[in-house]
Amino acid sequence: MASLRFFLCFFLFCGSSLNLVCGNGLPKNHVALFVFGDSLFDPGNNNYINTIAQANFPPYGETFFKYPTGRFSDGRLIPDFIAKHANLPLIPPYLQPGNHQFTYGVNFASAGAGALAETAQGFVIDLKTQLSYFKKVEKLLREKLGDAESKAFFSKAVYLFNFGANDYVSFLTTNSSIFQSFSKEEYVGMVIGNLTDTIKEIYRKGGKKFGFLNLGQLGCAPGLRVLVPGNTGSCFEEITELAKLHNAALSEALQELEIKQVDFKYAKHDINISFSERSNNPKKYGFKEADIACCGSGPYRGIDSCGGRRVVTEYELCSDPTEYLFFDSSHPTDEANRQIAELMWSGAPNLTGPYNLKALFKA
Repeated sequence: MASLRFFLCFFLFCGSSLNLVCGNGLPKNHVALFVFGDSLFDPGNNNYINTIAQANFPPYGETFFKYPTGRFSDGRLIPDFIAKHANLPLIPPYLQPGNHQFTYGVNFASAGAGALAETAQGFVIDLKTQLSYFKKVEKLLREKLGDAESKAFFSKAVYLFNFGANDYVSFLTTNSSIFQSFSKEEYVGMVIGNLTDTIKEIYRKGGKKFGFLNLGQLGCAPGLRVLVPGNTGSCFEEITELAKLHNAALSEALQELEIKQVDFKYAKHDINISFSERSNNPKKYGFKEADIACCGSGPYRGIDSCGGRRVVTEYELCSDPTEYLFFDSSHPTDEANRQIAELMWSGAPNLTGPYNLKALFKA
């Protein structure tokens, strides 16, 4: 009888497009990781859509994977390190063909994406679409696991978010009337509003544990420094100002959710502080260069030409990415991502709070 039960389970579940755990269901204390965001979190979803926002060519991926995966780095991204800390496999991109083990979670992030549908519209998977993909996964798992087990599964899972940077870069660099019709405060309110609505949707599906990055000094990335007239080395202060407004509004929104939503728990990492510390004192953290990218062209290697597959085809490449904070014009190196993920996982409350991700995975 037991062997027949095993055979039926294997046939119905493991033989399907979902690679689910069979036998006695999910392991005890199993915690999945679902990822939403932009290029800081995208493991390769943009490989499968029609867009120029791709990193599926050398030298991306060179130091860890030894081949380009679609990640905007020389190696791993923050969610890859979080998965490692949580004893999970690499969380795959949702659009990657093949047997997804959704029971470990899945990554919906898309390079260039924003919380607003108008941000890089038609070339990215925006937040609303990422949420729609999650709902499909939730429905599939609920059908396979049953209501009781799927409810426990989604309440134990951790949901990791990173949005806003592309919305604010678009606000200041695009001539669209959409972006010119609002004050900075109104625009930030729209970004935070969409993010909050998405969190509430996932909460209604059973999600209770969430992780967030706030925004760093966006204007100090090589790709935005290069936009400042005169190449003085100054940061693009208007974008940094929007990031500050975003961070204040995000903190307020999360505190309100914590009060109003029963059992809502979150970890918010202050990358504005952690990245600024590394920019201001790179040697303390093992870096030799914090202002110039490893890969790119022009001042600070801030022209987005890494790999030679975009508008500008000529580029320079450093010999050792581990010595650099930025790999290309706006994305951290594998080593920088490792350090930030470590702080998200087990950082003190002054950097990651009110919980850190380690506490959320154990909660």
